Amino acid sequence: MSNETPQIVQRLWNFCDVLRDDGVSYGDYVEQLTYLLFLKMDQERRELGKASSIPDEYRWERLLKDEDGNKLKGEALESQYRQTLQELQTVGGMIGIIFGKAQNRIQNPARLRRLIDYINEETWMGLDVDVKGDIYEGLLEKNAQDTKSGAGQYFTPRPLIKAMVDAVDPGPDQTIADPAAGTGGFFLAAKDHITGENNLTRPQKENLREETFQGWEIVDNTARLCTMNLYLHGIGPTEISDSEDPPVVVEDSLVSQPEERYDLVLTNPPFGKKASFTVLNEEGESQKQTLTYERDDFWTSTSNKQLNFLQHVANMLSIGGTAAIVVPDNVLFEGGAGETVRKRLLNQYDVHTLLRLPTGIFYAQGVKANVLFFDRKPASTTPWTETLWIYDLRTNKHFTLKRDPMTYEDLTDFLECYNPENRHDREETERFKAYEYDELIERDKTNLDIFWLKDDSLEDTENLPEPDVLASDIVENLGAALEQFQGIQEELEAAPEKEPRP
Repeated sequence: MSNETPQIVQRLWNFCDVLRDDGVSYGDYVEQLTYLLFLKMDQERRELGKASSIPDEYRWERLLKDEDGNKLKGEALESQYRQTLQELQTVGGMIGIIFGKAQNRIQNPARLRRLIDYINEETWMGLDVDVKGDIYEGLLEKNAQDTKSGAGQYFTPRPLIKAMVDAVDPGPDQTIADPAAGTGGFFLAAKDHITGENNLTRPQKENLREETFQGWEIVDNTARLCTMNLYLHGIGPTEISDSEDPPVVVEDSLVSQPEERYDLVLTNPPFGKKASFTVLNEEGESQKQTLTYERDDFWTSTSNKQLNFLQHVANMLSIGGTAAIVVPDNVLFEGGAGETVRKRLLNQYDVHTLLRLPTGIFYAQGVKANVLFFDRKPASTTPWTETLWIYDLRTNKHFTLKRDPMTYEDLTDFLECYNPENRHDREETERFKAYEYDELIERDKTNLDIFWLKDDSLEDTENLPEPDVLASDIVENLGAALEQFQGIQEELEAAPEKEPRP
């Protein structure tokens, strides 16, 4: 990270504190920054002779001065900005995603004027791509830290992402997908890994920018942040055009079968067990209905969103492809559809590694998670999974987001055990154990929720963790339990009413 990056992030963020007095949230602020920064960079690109599909009347210059050359301010500025956001929603390509459903959240024209002037002072295209990217990543992380905004569910901790990417070791000619792209963290880490490990040719660099990555994001605002994040990091079309396809599609990736297959799938699907939506019944009352995806390529139909993502990811892989997916504990032990998915996955894929994650590392509370690594194999009459290696990074490990956050160094022992250079050459350690296929398949419900280390906190009452760590663990456990109860409630509400007994 450049020395100037933290200062720029802090200056931009300090202005957010000013806007909060006007009711502008952290998320709204980053959203408005995205619009303005994109328009400013479009102006700088045009000054370098690059083409742009943004109409003349909605370009950056029109936010600076009126037709007479006077500084635009007050109601005239607010009107111009609002109309710019409205019109650019209708443009295609990357522009359409950046400005999709855009609205002006800064109702104070004087504050808007100050923000525009600040952005105008910087020459953003002149900054190194890593600096621009780090600045934006810094803003996204600050937004994720605001627990009230809920943005943390779209922001996977970067040390975990880097470790997952380093484990699967992507190469320059592979295709990489994320069906729940969030703010694009997996793509950025994969790009850094590929460029750092390889001396790329010019065609490979172009391919890495425009052909390697494909993502999906169902939430418009998150897709906007992701597209901008990738653009600032040098991923996506080189032209700001209404015809170039951006690397992120705004849609529910679970709706249909994947049209293409990918060499790598790296993803952290959104937390939350059930997929549901609200409808109005004939009496005008709102009802919540559970969403079940009916797909011919799924092994089982279920309303469990995480199980659906796991099946979807499995089908996205090309033969020989590898997936690394974050899954909550219930995916490892849930019966019914969960058991069906686990048995099929163990049989038809090589499910070779499970990383049990510690608590206190996610911005979104109430989840105990793991990373599941597996490879797709051709059809076979015998199971492809021979040995599942499990690394326990949870037992006797305590992290908090502020006082003791998990770092990349905390994951280096896992990476050494994983052995990316030759994962078939592994040795057991205290935290790394191997379980054979026959042993797994004979467990009740093919339960993969396996642990063997003794939790010291259960017996050593004299050396309990710090109060904030205990509180964090309690929040995690209560949150996970509440989520399971909510899932049961949604299933009961969605179930048809039974006839009353006589």
